[in-house]
Formats: sequence, C-alpha cells, structure tokens
Amino acid sequence: MRSHCFVATAVLLCVTPLCMGGNRAKAAAPAPGASTYVVTNDDASMIFDENTISYFLAGGSPSSPSLTYQTSVQVGGVGGGGGNFGASSIVSQPSSNAQCLYVSNAGSGQIGTVDIASQQLAGVFTGSSNDAGTSQGIGLALNQNYLYASFTDSNTIGTFQLQPGCQLSFVGDTSVAGLNGGGIYAIAVHGDMLVATFGDGSIQSFNVSLGTPVSNNDLQNSTGYIADYNNLPSGIDITQDGHYAIFGDGAILTVVEVSDISSGRLAPTRVYNLGASITAISPVSVLPGNASANVRLSPDESLLFISNNQSGNVTAGFFNAATGTITPGCTSRRLAGYYNPWFYLGSMVTENTSGNGGVLYVAEFGRQSSIGILNINSSGGRCSFAESSNSEVQTPISGAALISLWAYPPRPF
Repeated sequence: MRSHCFVATAVLLCVTPLCMGGNRAKAAAPAPGASTYVVTNDDASMIFDENTISYFLAGGSPSSPSLTYQTSVQVGGVGGGGGNFGASSIVSQPSSNAQCLYVSNAGSGQIGTVDIASQQLAGVFTGSSNDAGTSQGIGLALNQNYLYASFTDSNTIGTFQLQPGCQLSFVGDTSVAGLNGGGIYAIAVHGDMLVATFGDGSIQSFNVSLGTPVSNNDLQNSTGYIADYNNLPSGIDITQDGHYAIFGDGAILTVVEVSDISSGRLAPTRVYNLGASITAISPVSVLPGNASANVRLSPDESLLFISNNQSGNVTAGFFNAATGTITPGCTSRRLAGYYNPWFYLGSMVTENTSGNGGVLYVAEFGRQSSIGILNINSSGGRCSFAESSNSEVQTPISGAALISLWAYPPRPF
C-alpha cells in the first residue's frame, strides 16, 4: 500500500482451471436485459495468462440481496494485480443502451473491449510504445466520442477514438505531471472536460472538445492538501449537470473535496471531513472510517458514497446538488471478511439507477477478492447501511485483484 491508500499491490497465486488453460469459463450468462449485473475487472496478473472480467447476476430478497456468479470472459491482456484505488479500470457509456465495455489490462499496457450483449471479446488495443501502467494501473474514462486512458507509469493520457463494433483507434498521447512532480492517478470526463488527479496533492482539468486533452491552465494543489499533506485527491466523480467535481482523498480520516467546474476550469476545492461528526451511525458502536480514495454519487445525487479503503467501512454524506455542499451522514460496520481474507475496499456501484440506488456493491481487494453487499436506507435527513447476509461474494478467479466494478444497467451519468 502506498500514498495513503492510493495503491494496492499483491502477489497472488492463480491455480484455477481458468488460469491454467483448462476449462476457460462456465456457460455464458444470459444476455443483459431487465436483469441487473455486476461485472468485475479481475485484474489477474499472472504472466502468460489473460486477464478476465466476471459477471454476477443480482438477486435475493429486498432484505438480503445477493449476487450469483455467471461467467468469466477473457479480455486479451495481462492485469496489473492492483493499482490506484481511485482509477476506474472498467467503464461503459452511462446508458442502458451501452454496447461496449472497456477494460484496462495494466500488466500488458492494453485495453480490451467486450460486446455487452454477446459477452464476447471484441478487440485488444494499445497506445504508443511508451504507454505503460504496470505498477499503478491504467484508469479509464469516456465521453460520446473518445476513450481516455491514464497510463500511470509513463505519465501520459492516451486518447482513443470510439469506433463501431467496440473498436478503438489510437489518436495520440498527452504527457502530464502533477504540480509537485507526481504521476497521474485517476481521470473522469463530462462532456468536453476531463479532470485528473495526481499522486502529489494536485489536480488539473483539460478541454477535450477536439479529442486530445488540452490543459485549461488550472493545475493546482487541492485545498485539502494545502491544509494537510495527508489529504491527497484520488478518485473523482462529476455531477450529472457537470457543475461539480468531487474528489475522494487518500487521507487519514474521511475527507472529500468539491470543485465548482461550471466555468470550464477547476475552482479551488472546498474540504469536507465526514469523519468528525456522524449524524447516524449504523450501528452506534462503529467508529468513523479511515481513508476515502473512492467516491460515488447515488443516482439521485442525494448521497455521496465513500469507501473507507483502509478500515473496511463505507461512509455516506448527504450531497446538495444545487450548492455542491456535503453534510455528514452515516458509516457502516466493517464489512464481513475484513482482513480475512480481504484487506482493502475499492470502487462502488448501486443496483438501481434511480433514487439512492437501493443496494451498494463494494469491491474488496485481498488474497481472496470479493464483493460486499449493503442495503442503503435514507430518509428524513438520516441514513444507515445494513450488510446483506449474503455478503461477501468471492470472485471465482484465484489471483483476482479486485478494485473496480461496473454495473448493468449503469448509472445514467
């Protein structure tokens, strides 16, 4: 673990038939339709074996939601075995009509594309010969026309034009660096604006109206980093209207920052410490969480979900989409299996695409990676989490280094 919970690394032995070249997967899952799926980037890093994504079908009862493994699909490259918590390594268009999944293979510096309907590999693509993300991963983000990849080792943002049939055409690289010399971590895109975090407390935005990122000349240290060097912006979410960028900090406590980006540039961030006073803790014996590198807005933007990566909790803050302010909400118990067999929490997705999301699925990284399942309850300015009796759900790939999740249908922004 490096840089206050930014990076997860593991050396994990892969001994399943899928890894050893035998029976490559279970029978194909039904094509996505009305059902909800959670899909993992398994990020397996065994040399000479392909990385996979794994499909899980949501089910169970309202009080005890569950996930059932369906199938795994090889994605044409080698995973990195870990990386930056805040960087998304599996993405799609934010629509139930999305046709393609884009998956980073950090170990081989490639991007695999999968046809969502057929669950088949569509292609494998590379950027320039210099692009690499072996040690800290490759983050992905996309708009309607382009896919962007943050290659963390080479400190470049690769631009790929989206093509029919889930194909990609490499356009070029943009070299970047943090204000204090740090490397790129996560990226997020909304329309013509790309926002990036670096591993040194700084943030930056770019204009992507012509495809390749052009700096908006707003590279700056975050307010949280200026106040306390332990607060390092990592994960990013952007509101549906593109008014605010929200940063989850690799921090000692639960710290998030918000920047007004409505001008087309990053405004200085406002800092919110959500570990100081919690209005409704479920249960009351839970202490505030540690670290906050992953953030995710609920579909209705009423809640901001935060992975307490190092303490195994999830925190929620109440988000005001009109003002960009966040007030304390609730913190879960430590999720089942914490430190036996998983160590850190990663990204989050919700089951529903409206309201508060209903059910929250959380990536759990460790010697046996898994998915945590939490019911979300919020009403009258209070909230709580209840972990399902069917949590945690282990990934089928021994050696999976799970940090990033995707859900179908995806959140609509």
